Amino acid sequence: MRISSYSFGKLVCTGKAYSSDLIIYPGKVDDLWWRDQSHLLAWKDIEEIITAEPEVLVVGTGQFGMMKVEEGLTERLKAEGIELLVARTKEACELFNKYSKEGKRVIGAFHLTC
Repeated sequence: MRISSYSFGKLVCTGKAYSSDLIIYPGKVDDLWWRDQSHLLAWKDIEEIITAEPEVLVVGTGQFGMMKVEEGLTERLKAEGIELLVARTKEACELFNKYSKEGKRVIGAFHLTC
């Protein structure tokens, strides 16, 4: 999976444009992703990601970085053997592509707007 572009509210992955928050798994995209609290990423929002056993989880926090990560989430993921990388969505897309190209089992969770 490769992200070819990102702009406010739009992400293009493997030739298809998405306009809602999404999770990119190896081989599939879930474009119906939403969090209980729209600008807070909590453990319950990523439980399905955990079951997919990624090596790396890249989180895009929006163009302006408005989505925050719940305190303690990094440590919980580390205990599961998952590296968490958090960045504004444009940079997160670049990180996702880098790790994907390196052959890592990477999953990306992206907030596309603010």
